[in-house]
Amino acid sequence: PPAGESFNLSYSILHRWKNYWIRGVLSLAMISGFFLIIYMGPVALILVVMTVQIKCFQEIITIGYRVYHSYELPWFRTLSWYFLICVNYFFYGETVADYFGALVQREEPLQFLARYHRFISFALYLAGFCMFVLSLVKKHYRLQFYMVCISQITLSSTLLLTFLSILFHGFLLPVMFIVPISIVICNDIMAYLFGFFFGRTPLIKLSPKKTWEGFIGGFFATVVFGFILAYLLSQFQYFVCPVGVNSETNGFTVECEPSDIFVMHEYTLPAVVQNTLRWKTVNLYPFQIHSIFLSSFGSLIGPFGGFFASGFKRAFKIKDFANTIPGHGGIMDRFDCQYLMATFTHVYIGSFIRGPNPSKVLQQLLMLRPEQQLSIFHTLHSQLRERGMLPQAAAQAE
Repeated sequence: PPAGESFNLSYSILHRWKNYWIRGVLSLAMISGFFLIIYMGPVALILVVMTVQIKCFQEIITIGYRVYHSYELPWFRTLSWYFLICVNYFFYGETVADYFGALVQREEPLQFLARYHRFISFALYLAGFCMFVLSLVKKHYRLQFYMVCISQITLSSTLLLTFLSILFHGFLLPVMFIVPISIVICNDIMAYLFGFFFGRTPLIKLSPKKTWEGFIGGFFATVVFGFILAYLLSQFQYFVCPVGVNSETNGFTVECEPSDIFVMHEYTLPAVVQNTLRWKTVNLYPFQIHSIFLSSFGSLIGPFGGFFASGFKRAFKIKDFANTIPGHGGIMDRFDCQYLMATFTHVYIGSFIRGPNPSKVLQQLLMLRPEQQLSIFHTLHSQLRERGMLPQAAAQAE
């Protein structure tokens, strides 16, 4: 080939490998940071996920401003952030009051906020609604309603990740936060690697660089990864116990009797497998079986969150949501698949895993008046006595 073409080809290959190197180093840094946050505990987790949520919201809203040239709309940027604060206050405040009621009851100002939380939240949101109506300008009606729709949809999407990931999964069972997020991260990396080395067949027009080889290879690698990760985390109370509050130290605690899904069970293998492997039984944590379904969803359906984001970016004729992370784009570019995964995990836990949470029930009981607590005590005592579950000494003492 001519010297000019040879130089361009060499430059293209060098630039490509440089980009892969940057992506690889930053990916390792982000993964290390993720595990550091888990080690630092629930407070650090809340702060980081809130930061991610705010940045994702800012990236999407900024796209709307740029495309529709809406910088001159009165009060719109202020109202967008006001609604974000209001909805965060509603979700965080109610859940904290629900799970840590005993701690809230010790402070009189918090008692007032907890008691009238929903009314305060509604009043704040209603004030924002009225401010939007008052800000309408005749020549910008259609544009203003375009933007309010974009901001409200963005608000609901970004809050979904925060609410489901932290308040349901992170506090109830840290493992239910770690495993789904790790599954999406693993699938993203494995699909990229399999596509890079073996990719030949395009997968979908929305993402020309995605290949069937990467999609299939990422699926099998992610299922194996999720299975092994579930085995490792199921052995530690730190990951399988709900986050609670120690009334003596006012600190977080993760001590409990592990749920049945985190206790080793013996399973009988199907006859076909027995004849092939010469094994009759296998010892597994039940959560390892659940991890197969979580990994399958994260590998087969989760990427459609990324395809949706690709379609969104094509609609607005942009390559990335932002340039926050070199080689990766914006924060939203890294979390586009997490929204579907967070929703599925919440539905899956509620349908197949979650039972009554003793810690949450206890917190609610402690918020009742003494006469209500005494009434519940007598009712519970009577029920246990009828079932013969109370020791003989306790029955005689009564």
